[in-house]
Amino acid sequence: MRRLLVINPNTSASVSALLQTHVQAAAGLHVQVSTVTARFGAPYISDEASYAVAAHAALDAWAAALALPGAAPDAVLIGCFGDPGLLALRESSPVPVTGLAEAAFIEAARHGRFAIVTGGERWGPMLQRLAQALGHAPSLAGIHTVAPTGAQLAADPAAARTLLAQACRDAVRQLGAQAVILGGAGLAGMAAALQPGLGVPLIDSVLAGAHWALRSHAPPPQRGKPGFEVPWENLSPELTALGL
Repeated sequence: MRRLLVINPNTSASVSALLQTHVQAAAGLHVQVSTVTARFGAPYISDEASYAVAAHAALDAWAAALALPGAAPDAVLIGCFGDPGLLALRESSPVPVTGLAEAAFIEAARHGRFAIVTGGERWGPMLQRLAQALGHAPSLAGIHTVAPTGAQLAADPAAARTLLAQACRDAVRQLGAQAVILGGAGLAGMAAALQPGLGVPLIDSVLAGAHWALRSHAPPPQRGKPGFEVPWENLSPELTALGL
């Protein structure tokens, strides 16, 4: 059985539960999904500071999960639309790693130029930078953020659906998008209700992450076991154990 480790890099247990439910349902019975929650940081990642801390928290959660008894994962998914720690974790892991944003970029780009709709205005430049770093900037038609954060949207699903439906329509009409990504772990499952009448594919970032896990991926080159190539000081015992 394929084993997928999902890392929630914020401290919200409810987001972890949402990720576990939706990723496991999409992955099916032949994939064992285990979701772990950051041991420190912010309950919701909403700005550059919380994003920076979340990258550390993602590495720490990964190291802590590897230290538990049981089989190692076959792949790792960072359960945040923004993928904090992605490149560092990919560099350090002997198995394939992606995040919700990268997985959604890959899926949406198959349809042509895509737009992103997500909560939290500060995410706009952060996601633009991530798309550039991952090589998806040429396919990105634009980013449409709504004022409420993902956590606020998840707390009021009815109001969120109304607001996000209009944002998705605006993204298609104003940006000429051939696909739209509904980004955010807290928005898992909402895309299905918003898809009718949109006219272009609407990508659920959590389902995109699950779909990525179902595909075969070549292991990273020259990485036989998890680890870092630097010595650590004053970090968690699990992270320290993976250093030089």
